[in-house]
Amino acid sequence: MVPPVLIPHPGKAIWLSEDGEVETLSLASAAKRLRETPALFCHKIAVAARLRIPPESFVGFDILELFAFVRPARFCVPTPRGLAEALDLAPPEDAEDEAMVLNRAAHLLLNELRLRGPSSLRRIDQQGLAFELAKAGWPWGPAAVAALDAAHYAGRGALDVWERLGEWSEHAPEAPPGDRPVDAAEARQRLGELLGGGAEQRPSQADYASATAMAFSPRRQIDLHNLVLAEAGTGTGKTLGYIAPASLWAERNNAPVWISTYTRNLQRQLDAELARLHPDPAQKAQKVVIRKGRENYFCLLNYEEALRRRAEGQERIALGLIAAWALSSRDGDMVGGDLPGWLVELLGRGRTLALADRRGECIYAGCAHFRKCFIEKTVRRARGADIVVANHALVMVQAAFGGLDEAGTPTRYVFDEGHHLFDAADSAFAAELSGSEAAELRRWLLGAEADGGASRARGLKKRAEELIGESEVAKHALGDVLHAARALPAPGWHQRLADGRPQGPTEQFLALVRQDVMGRAPDGKSPYSLQCDPRPLADGLAATTETLLSAVIAIIEPLRVLSKELLSLLDDEAAELDTATRGRIEAVTRSIERRGLAPLGAWRSMLASLSAETPADFIDWFAIERLEGRDFDVGFHRHWIDPMHPFAETVLKPAHGMVITSATLLDGSGDPDADWAVAERRSGADYLDGPPIRAALPSPFDYASHTRVLVVNDVRKDDLDQVASAYRELFLAAGGGGLGLFTAVSRLKEVWKRIGPPLDEAGLPLLAQHVDGMDISTLVDIFRAEEDSCLLGTDAVRDGVDVPGRSLRLIVFDRVPWPRPDILHKVRRMAFGKKSYDDMITRLRLKQAFGRLVRRADDTGVFVLLDPLMPSRLAGAFPPGVEIQRVGLKQAIEQTREFLAQ
Repeated sequence: MVPPVLIPHPGKAIWLSEDGEVETLSLASAAKRLRETPALFCHKIAVAARLRIPPESFVGFDILELFAFVRPARFCVPTPRGLAEALDLAPPEDAEDEAMVLNRAAHLLLNELRLRGPSSLRRIDQQGLAFELAKAGWPWGPAAVAALDAAHYAGRGALDVWERLGEWSEHAPEAPPGDRPVDAAEARQRLGELLGGGAEQRPSQADYASATAMAFSPRRQIDLHNLVLAEAGTGTGKTLGYIAPASLWAERNNAPVWISTYTRNLQRQLDAELARLHPDPAQKAQKVVIRKGRENYFCLLNYEEALRRRAEGQERIALGLIAAWALSSRDGDMVGGDLPGWLVELLGRGRTLALADRRGECIYAGCAHFRKCFIEKTVRRARGADIVVANHALVMVQAAFGGLDEAGTPTRYVFDEGHHLFDAADSAFAAELSGSEAAELRRWLLGAEADGGASRARGLKKRAEELIGESEVAKHALGDVLHAARALPAPGWHQRLADGRPQGPTEQFLALVRQDVMGRAPDGKSPYSLQCDPRPLADGLAATTETLLSAVIAIIEPLRVLSKELLSLLDDEAAELDTATRGRIEAVTRSIERRGLAPLGAWRSMLASLSAETPADFIDWFAIERLEGRDFDVGFHRHWIDPMHPFAETVLKPAHGMVITSATLLDGSGDPDADWAVAERRSGADYLDGPPIRAALPSPFDYASHTRVLVVNDVRKDDLDQVASAYRELFLAAGGGGLGLFTAVSRLKEVWKRIGPPLDEAGLPLLAQHVDGMDISTLVDIFRAEEDSCLLGTDAVRDGVDVPGRSLRLIVFDRVPWPRPDILHKVRRMAFGKKSYDDMITRLRLKQAFGRLVRRADDTGVFVLLDPLMPSRLAGAFPPGVEIQRVGLKQAIEQTREFLAQ
């Protein structure tokens, strides 16, 4: 029998009893009943947030956990409507229907277990997992065991995932890439093949494919690069436009083209689009590979160690559900792959994503699961693929270190979401000597055993000791490294700094940094992060810096000796070393370079120059990082003034051909030459000898007819009651489908508090980033699926939403998104044009936000800015022909209602 069902809403809850009786309860009554009676619900974390009770205060039957077990590595939108769609049930019309959907979904999923439904798991594996989950106390366990007839399961090691996975095989190294070109006509022909005979013809898409084909010509001189900068307005079809020449080049030259994105959302979209190129899933799996950093992938050794700690209760339930996923997963990608984001939310990040590989922890061939490793399998598939879909951060790390995982460096790239390259490079090439980074390095060097923690961290000794052999030099170097590493922050460092009890040179340095920032801050009680210029140095900081510099050097020097000694073994013992051991030595030395010497070298340079002037190309500052008013880190930061300089040196110059593309490459200043100059500077083209190829294809959409832009001039943006009222009435006028964008999380939360109940009364569900306990990708999936829902969010929503159709028909921005005037921005502002730099960034942000509104030719939408001070010089953010109307709130509400009702 299925238990009673609970459906919470902002102001009420629906309770469907086991006998089919429906009750409407207050949230307080629903919370009380849920604590007393285990019920069936959808998404425990969201339910707890709605009822305003801790999720650990009640137990029950989450339909999503049952879905994850019955259909592992499959996705559904985590709502009653989303489940109905995934299970081919009639969509719910109201809250009572939603309760009935959950009831039917539970019956259907349990029936699938009985009838051997579409699960990717073998029956025996399902039985073993159900048996183990029931023993661990999983609420669905008894029902699953009964459905699978697994009560007398006699197998062993049901959770030992590694025993059930196949091994990858090694192949001969790939030949060097060829250099046969792709011309414009061939790119157009391939595009036609991808689109098919009945597809809509878009001349601009064909022109775009022709332009991007120029990046796939041979490089004629070592210092002349085939760089194409291409802006393609929304609706141009740029994805297939660049896939056409890229796929042709890869096939002809037996080498991969790397397509890089900034967001996981676009990686998923690209993966789906590439099914047009390879309709056969088996062929696609061979020809197309999604690559991410190692920390995104499920680690079998971490999983085994978690299992061997005799996990019980919720820990073991989480491991069992993750086991079902791992046995069904395409590639073990835990972040944006086929592990549903809502499952991470339900089980907890510590029980899921903590099982992924961690920076520098992998022991490669020394791992018992090396031949079955998801990461290693993906790396090897990428070497023989035609298309590798990566992300900007991975590409930059790969280039900076001369190729990852022995794969070499690609010669052809396509950078989609090219407007994010500047920010991605800013992060990738920055240095940070902070409490969290230094403590993480200590953990990597000393491991969990050094501090008595429960972490699975193995430490450098465990990774390298077996490889050293009889080398006394290496043994002494390893010992010196481990001794010197104790100068880094130990567990509990954050509390000691807050209490004024720093231990060791790093904590003493950070304590003085914290004191300096607090002393110079205009308002030390501000809920936001604090910064200050390091110079002039505070009293005592020069001496403390010298002490820390000596401590850092004391780690660097023996670490270099250890790396050198390990590498020498490859030569000295070449005849005795087996392949696996050679691979382990190479892997450990790579790890020492990237995880140890690279950050330590940056810290050494930063500390050595702290008493003098900052080097000319860089910006230094001290900072206390805060989240919702609480300190979580303190540190010394160094960034490039122009991060495209190292990007050009490490990525662009070694490559032969690159496409950098976006719908928002040009900011719309009104001066085309100035716009292109900015695009070239922010793409790194200024650091190349030859000029890039420029291409700009306008959107085919009729924005003037299909959109409205309204600037509300009578709402005080600093009065959150007025702002909340505006959001409420505009969302109601649109009948839902509203996206509310905010420049600060605090403003978002205050508006959410005020507008949730009235929207719910009107039948418009309200979702909110930073409030609902869900990952942003989960929230966007719900928003996309629930046509009349509304969503509140910040930057991540502005840049990552792709919601075609009526689900997004209104965008409301709380104020002009000027750049935050922090130290980094102030220096860049002086270097890159002062006020024009501010305007450029702001126009691009508005352009990106507006671009979310219309994704198909028949979409319509209204864009509202609640800021009367929006200057007219920012109007270039919007498409030509779109009139910006300055109106009062009453007019904005009326126009929104009337326009969207047409």
